[in-house]
Amino acid sequence: MATRFSPRACPRLIVKIGSALLVDPDGAIRRDWLTGVSADIADARAAGQQVLIVSSGAIALGARRLGLPKGGRASLEDAQAAAAVGQIALSQMWAELLGARGLTTAQMLLTLDDLEDRRRYLNAASTIDRLLTLGTVPILNENDSVATAEIRFGDNDRLAARVAQAARAQGVLLLSDVDGLYTANPHRDPTARRLGEVVRIDARIRAMADTGSASGMGSGGMVSKIEAARIAQAAGAHLAIASGKVDRPISHFIDTSEGTVFVADPVRGGRKRWLAGRLTVRGVISIDAGAAAALAKGASLLAAGATGVDGRFDRGDVIEIRGPAGPIARGLAEYGAEDAAGIAGRRNAEHAAILGYAPRSALVHRDQLALL
Repeated sequence: MATRFSPRACPRLIVKIGSALLVDPDGAIRRDWLTGVSADIADARAAGQQVLIVSSGAIALGARRLGLPKGGRASLEDAQAAAAVGQIALSQMWAELLGARGLTTAQMLLTLDDLEDRRRYLNAASTIDRLLTLGTVPILNENDSVATAEIRFGDNDRLAARVAQAARAQGVLLLSDVDGLYTANPHRDPTARRLGEVVRIDARIRAMADTGSASGMGSGGMVSKIEAARIAQAAGAHLAIASGKVDRPISHFIDTSEGTVFVADPVRGGRKRWLAGRLTVRGVISIDAGAAAALAKGASLLAAGATGVDGRFDRGDVIEIRGPAGPIARGLAEYGAEDAAGIAGRRNAEHAAILGYAPRSALVHRDQLALL
């Protein structure tokens, strides 16, 4: 399984490192461990693999320096201040350790809007691509010093998956304090077993997730990792969850395959990858089973199959399409919410009379629609 992440099979790799791995319980950088990670990155670069790091730890580092309680997470203001202080230390550390191995680092800080807005997404993607082709090791993190609840990824697992989309990476490696997805929480159930490979994320897989973060430092848990896997799969990238509690964790995973690999879906076009991976939508169109089956075969969403419209959206906004069993697609609306509600459930021949203008062919055209 892990050979999918080797330099030959995966020319561009995203590696996410959680706070609990990078920072010890007292808020100090785990320098010896990170020296091993830097050695892995240098070896990968020497083998021709481009590596981008999504690095947590800024809030934990800043909280220690500022003497803030609860690891800097007692309030939004504390977290923002801690991030502003800790990000400098985090960047300096990466620059020093990778610089000692002849590698140049770069820093990018992103908010949710940077990857949800199409134009800003393309700008970020262009910058990431140029940095990687120039031979740098970009270090990315959420811009926690300015992000609020409304514009946050909420965890770096999903950020890593979205960055994989923008970077057109073939693999995402989530290094964590857990070594994969288990059938149950292994801390509570001794019979739990680790899954080696997941091809499709369904209700059974989601039921195995646990929301807790074992360290208390991070903001994610297995639920966030499952969501990250869904985003990565839709982008055509394999995603692995592997333990970071070993020396040289990147090479350890590739050598041993100890972890869980979520297998990538077939590669789609850039716009459809962006649509499938979005975390926010402006509205929802509910559809019947017949329309859901048609979408699965590659059809556009026609108004006749719509059973309800929720939210306030305009033409061109991203909306979710929800079938009888739950969300099945995202797409760009061809109508605003009011007009879409007016023709929902009606056949095309009726649309002109209802709308008072020449109708479009679909509520969401298949070229602007991505299945989840």
